[in-house]
Amino acid sequence: MYDFAIAAGSKTELYRELEGALDALTVDEPDAIANMANAAALLWQYLPDLNWAGFYRSVGGELVLGPFQGRAACIRIPFGKGVCGAAAATLETQLVEDVHAFPGHIACDAASRSELVVPIVSQGTLIGVLDLDSPLPARFDAGDAAGCEMLMRLLGPRLALT
Repeated sequence: MYDFAIAAGSKTELYRELEGALDALTVDEPDAIANMANAAALLWQYLPDLNWAGFYRSVGGELVLGPFQGRAACIRIPFGKGVCGAAAATLETQLVEDVHAFPGHIACDAASRSELVVPIVSQGTLIGVLDLDSPLPARFDAGDAAGCEMLMRLLGPRLALT
């Protein structure tokens, strides 16, 4: 059983503690799905004000739903479509304060108001994306983007093992 005592005061400390927990959860596990599932659960538990936390995997030139926490979600997203597809197509983090203002936003959950999507790349290959949604407008900031990018740099090679 894993029981992490994550109660960081600052956002930087929070993500540093999450990095240690994510490392402990995934260091010896070669299965990508298991690692994504535990990562989604960890983020869901410790990041406040989320209504969805999970992964889309890069499969055959599109994003396919992976492990997540939250309401049922869109299953397939073409590269270049919506926030997740934009992150996959550009390999750049997408920080969206108001999803309703994002051209082509795909509304998997009508309650979502802001979104953070981080591409997961290992050895130059897109593995998938981390997708975080919140019912609060402007929930995510540059600190969240940097923290999640750090987490995905750790996780990426551990998803490419299988």
